[in-house]
Amino acid sequence: MAAPRCVIDLAALTRQKFVDDGVSSHSADEQENVEASVEQKFNIFHQWAEKEPEEFKWPPLNKEKHLRYLHKGLHHLPESYECLDASRPWICYWILHSLYLLGEKIPEEEASRVTQFIGKCQCPDGGFAGSPGQQAHLAPTYAAVLTLCTLGTEEAYKSINRETLQSFLGSMRTTSGAFTMHRGGEVDVRGAYCAVVAARLTNVYKPEMFEGTAEWIASCQSYEGGFAGQSGMEAHGGYTFCSIAALVLLGHERLCDTQALLRWLAQRQMRFEGGFQGRTNKLVDGCYSFWQAGAFPVVHSVLSKQDTSLDCTSWMFNEEALQEYILICCQNLNGGLVDKPGKPRDYYHTCYCLSGLSLSQHYLNEHHSCNYVMGGPENELQVIHPIFNIGLDSAKDAVAYFSRLPVPNIR
Repeated sequence: MAAPRCVIDLAALTRQKFVDDGVSSHSADEQENVEASVEQKFNIFHQWAEKEPEEFKWPPLNKEKHLRYLHKGLHHLPESYECLDASRPWICYWILHSLYLLGEKIPEEEASRVTQFIGKCQCPDGGFAGSPGQQAHLAPTYAAVLTLCTLGTEEAYKSINRETLQSFLGSMRTTSGAFTMHRGGEVDVRGAYCAVVAARLTNVYKPEMFEGTAEWIASCQSYEGGFAGQSGMEAHGGYTFCSIAALVLLGHERLCDTQALLRWLAQRQMRFEGGFQGRTNKLVDGCYSFWQAGAFPVVHSVLSKQDTSLDCTSWMFNEEALQEYILICCQNLNGGLVDKPGKPRDYYHTCYCLSGLSLSQHYLNEHHSCNYVMGGPENELQVIHPIFNIGLDSAKDAVAYFSRLPVPNIR
């Protein structure tokens, strides 16, 4: 189903702007500045749309420019990426996943080249490092597994040493059930999510590897309803997604207060901008188009199990408003997507803005399947698996491939 082909109602939107009640503060000033930059984008689009024929009154997704930007990143990165030397599997994932979403096929030679590089990041004792020769870490391990599953070739699948991966994942678990990000590293819910995703996708999962993990994650749900990185801290969009997704993968979603979580998630969509903030009283950020919006399909699956009469044909957020924010405010004129107007483009925000756009375009469950694509078919992206954030087909293919292999039994 295509979205209504209409110009944004600026008068209605203006009524949703922030009101400081006469109390000035730094955070209030920042919010007003962001709203001003977003309003400028909306006004420019509105003026453009008024001059266009009725059938073209929508913001286009500049696919060709985004593709050029992404392909360039696979071969050459600017000096500004030097600080991400310990995140190189992440860069591969951000770019390849974005290319997948845009419907771009990766040539076999290119896929092999990326697979061989990721292989150099695989550590002898298991897991993947952020760069060749560095220490194994759960975050790049997650990114490496997603990259290889996105490529989906026999070479990519076989490059994963499942025995040592299982050993590494198990060694990161603490006595409380939490996971350290690396040996001697920090503990937060990201570790549990990264570990269970890698284990589930590659079929190295064993229940004893995650003993107590679900209970530990549940302890991180805050009084607000979202999840913190650790118990007693502030709820955060990234940690919240990791927590509810991990609980579902562990089969213990019942430990989550889903009503409180849903209330907190719904409150994070910004009334004027249409995008999501990551925490209470923070600014809109394009990356939370996935980290916050991506939690809604997961919560919906949980609620569907609790209430079989639940009948819904869309996710429980404003998909149209999110698509407007991404398409009008987050596209760089030269390709790539951004956090918010005025910010530079990067591969991270390109990946998660496109992931959020895909989620907001497609509603899928076992009873319903419908599309809500603002701008019509030319703006439509590929469908993603909301828990793994790789292509739905890529996730199915990887699970099917590894499920044919026996689960390693490394002690």
